[in-house]
Amino acid sequence: MLDSRDSNEAVWKSDESVARWVATTGERERGRAFARRLLAELLPFAESDEFTFLDIGAGTGAAARVILDSYPGSTAVLGDYSPQMMAEGRRALASYEGRYRYVEIDLAAGRWPDLGSPPQAAISSLCVHHLPDHRKAALFSEICDRLVPGGWYLNYDPVSAEDPVVGEAWRRVQALRDPEAAARRASRTPEEQAHWENHVRHIIPLDPQLGFLHAAGFEAVDVYWKELDHVIFGGRRPVA
Repeated sequence: MLDSRDSNEAVWKSDESVARWVATTGERERGRAFARRLLAELLPFAESDEFTFLDIGAGTGAAARVILDSYPGSTAVLGDYSPQMMAEGRRALASYEGRYRYVEIDLAAGRWPDLGSPPQAAISSLCVHHLPDHRKAALFSEICDRLVPGGWYLNYDPVSAEDPVVGEAWRRVQALRDPEAAARRASRTPEEQAHWENHVRHIIPLDPQLGFLHAAGFEAVDVYWKELDHVIFGGRRPVA
């Protein structure tokens, strides 16, 4: 069971946890299809362009695969720190051989490998919320520094509500869409509850994160999509 000293490493470097996560991927991804497509469409490239993008906290490459499909000339650098997730990703990406490579990036520690040529774009998908605030802010600066001038960064992630009335509205809609969610929450095992608490502990409101992007040096910072507690936001490294 996870305890108060738990970190995300204890989850994502666990064979059991990753196997359980992979087994339920299909169910989760059905609800993310629109956001995944929009993330790809927001990148400022023509379908025929050749470019390299960085997928940060890539996991098994679910977001990267949508971009690779949308832009046949694109190449992906997938950054993750879980050997188990990268192994699952290589299986899922078998048909993209030659168009991607994995590198090890420890987001919590700020440890980056040599990426080679700077990428023309970067994305992150459902991973930044795992980081404490000081690392969110530092990560955005690290990303900006590694992009080519004019390169875009887009992040798809959950946020929390600053106003409790807003949070209640979100929960009301979520309950209507998934009437069985309350029963699932009530039947969690202690281990499942600990995993959930670990998952949500660093989720924060949107506005501070937009401030982190501005402070990191990004321009054109905006919320490009939002539905309840899930958003796509990002910006561009200045051209000069």
